Amino acid sequence: MSPDKWPFDTILIANRGEIAVRVLRTVHQLGLKGVVVYHAADQGTAAVKMADRAIEITGPTPVASYLDGAQIIAAARASGAGAIHPGYGFLSENRGFCEAVEKAGIRFIGPTAEQIDLMGDKVRARNFVEKAGFPVAPSAIEDDDPATFVERSRAVGAPLLIKPSAGGGGKGMRIVRDLSLLEQEIERGRSEGQRYFGDGRLYCERYIENPRHIEVQVLGDGQGDVVHVLERECSVQRRFQKIVEETPSPALTPELREKICETAAGIARSIGYRNAGTVEFIFAQDADVQGAARGAAKFFFLEMNTRLQVEHPVTEEITGIDLVLQQLRIAAGETLGFTQADVKSKGHAIEFRIYAEDAARGYTPTTGPILALHPPQGDGVRWDSGVLQGGEVTSAFDPMIAKLIVRGADRTEAIARGDAALRDTVLLGCKTNTAFLRRLIAHPAFVAGDVHTGFLDANPQIAAEPELPTDRLDALLAAASLSTRPMRDAADAIPDLHAAIGSWSN
Repeated sequence: MSPDKWPFDTILIANRGEIAVRVLRTVHQLGLKGVVVYHAADQGTAAVKMADRAIEITGPTPVASYLDGAQIIAAARASGAGAIHPGYGFLSENRGFCEAVEKAGIRFIGPTAEQIDLMGDKVRARNFVEKAGFPVAPSAIEDDDPATFVERSRAVGAPLLIKPSAGGGGKGMRIVRDLSLLEQEIERGRSEGQRYFGDGRLYCERYIENPRHIEVQVLGDGQGDVVHVLERECSVQRRFQKIVEETPSPALTPELREKICETAAGIARSIGYRNAGTVEFIFAQDADVQGAARGAAKFFFLEMNTRLQVEHPVTEEITGIDLVLQQLRIAAGETLGFTQADVKSKGHAIEFRIYAEDAARGYTPTTGPILALHPPQGDGVRWDSGVLQGGEVTSAFDPMIAKLIVRGADRTEAIARGDAALRDTVLLGCKTNTAFLRRLIAHPAFVAGDVHTGFLDANPQIAAEPELPTDRLDALLAAASLSTRPMRDAADAIPDLHAAIGSWSN
């Protein structure tokens, strides 16, 4: 559509960092105006400089300001924005915010409040998916009959994973391999769920040892049409957070790919899904799940994220589909305008999350000024970031500061391009994980595509910094010392006795 045909000419991005920059890029390509909100901690960032208008928001902490829905809606009204894009994180999956936005007469660029609510509750989502006939892991849900919960959980069999019905991030989760300990572990899980989330309800499901994490991108126009935009492999994780994502998944045969992608599209279709979303699965290649034969590949519904994902660029790179553009079109009331047969893939893409952290010290976040920033360039290399040279990495937000996306004709070429791009990335001032990522993708198991969600725990040597030879370390320390002003001044200073001689020479 031409700019004058859109039902809104201004879009407010209720987010920050690289995703705000990413959304602004498409907004501007369409000839529309983009507004951002920002906390003072983000003043001078790429998104603030790029936006047509930036409105400061406040809060007791920087994060709290981006969670203040009323303040964000007030900013949208003040700027004349007709739509709000929530990005990911913060308020992107908050039913109350979605309802408040639409009540204010502003379009929410995402699913309906009811869809957010349904898929945001793990138990409700799982029950809905199971009743719709899609695969879920064998489980027992406390809400179904609290009096028989322990008995029903024991019947699922070991190993067993206890999960809180609310919350996420791994908090409150417990693995039970000895069923004689089941009751006490349930009590501990209930206590932790209450402490972390104010909700002690639990459910138990069969624990899949070393599974793969595979997700499928879906798009629905809310008018009956839903397509999948293929899958992403997200198995390389640390602390339940993804680090490397790629597509296509090296684990899937063409038949399995079609099956898992169609399952995701079916789940989205069953709720009349609107906008972009991701259906996530646990993929067990060698799991004995309720008597399944060894070696039989199985996948089970994990959850649905009702928003754009951090890793969406790899899908864009192999399909040529601008997912943010599709989000805006759907929010404007357009139909998809293409069918499943129109979704084609070409090549292989990998995304690396660039974190300000020290992998060798338990992935501890790092901070500091960005003294120099030179992103990698070249064919098949994409850099999505919200930081600029001269800025600063603080502890106020998540340590992810950029995303490096590479594309190749095949997986081998993509890995080679990724290694070269990571090598060429220059970001001085705080420690990042680029060297760690190079070690990771050089590991023979990664090269072979043989990874799982416990891969880094099983290979702690990848995170460890290699020891430098003593002579090289001495040379680096000497070079670093001589590059500092105080040391240079001391080295170049003329002793007082010699200075007193003046210009006299013999």
